[in-house]
Amino acid sequence: MKLGVLRKVGQNEEVEVTTPVIITCNNDKSRIVGDFRALNTYTIPNRYPTPRIHETLTKLSKETFITSMDALKGFHQNVLAPHSRKLLRIISHCGIYEYLRMPFGIKNAPSHYQRMINTIFSHELSEGWLIIYIDDIIICSETCQLHLERLSLVLKKILQVNMKISLKKM
Repeated sequence: MKLGVLRKVGQNEEVEVTTPVIITCNNDKSRIVGDFRALNTYTIPNRYPTPRIHETLTKLSKETFITSMDALKGFHQNVLAPHSRKLLRIISHCGIYEYLRMPFGIKNAPSHYQRMINTIFSHELSEGWLIIYIDDIIICSETCQLHLERLSLVLKKILQVNMKISLKKM
């Protein structure tokens, strides 16, 4: 709730759909994940391609300078449309909560996120020196000077769109 990802649903609000919560633990950190399997069965697939691993590795093997960044909680950087929020409610012993930002576990989340981030960086991607695999942003260059310029361009765009980057993974 502090991060603006969830809000508590008021007692007077009508609630038609909720999903149970799964708590995952990884590296001494826990994460609340809605079990959206039932909702996903009714969701029409919205496919969008992700980069092919073989092509990405081939490109990276030819580059001299590489910087990799990870979008912090990538899916949570997508604000949900109000009409979608009512379908993405979770229930726990603490009450009913509604996602305000895209949760993990939604069938179309990876495709939607890949499309969104590719749109933001469409120019850089078309020039061939940027690779984006969902929330991983990779900058490639042949020279140090060119790499610093490209890094600056990407960081400026990240600031423009108010994207957050994980410093732990840099």
